[in-house]
Amino acid sequence: MKQPCVYILSNRYHGTLYVGVTSNLVQRVWQHKLKSVDGFTKKYSIDRLVYYELFNDMYQAITREKQLKAGNRAKKIALIDTDNPVWADLYSGILG
Repeated sequence: MKQPCVYILSNRYHGTLYVGVTSNLVQRVWQHKLKSVDGFTKKYSIDRLVYYELFNDMYQAITREKQLKAGNRAKKIALIDTDNPVWADLYSGILG
């Protein structure tokens, strides 16, 4: 199912963070898990989906992504801790 969203990945509890945006969260997280795209997430083994927000359109998702990326690490951690205090991998929960 395609729906614009912003997501945060980590490699472990309170570990390295990555903020991204996509229109297909299941597919995009799977690509991170397979490490099929060279870059930051592959280099640091970042493939645990710890947070995501769904939006009605891509413009809203991109705006939120920019807001999250501009924020500091403590704010991102607080956001994750509020909804997912154990930093569980949410990927299995998004599989339809």
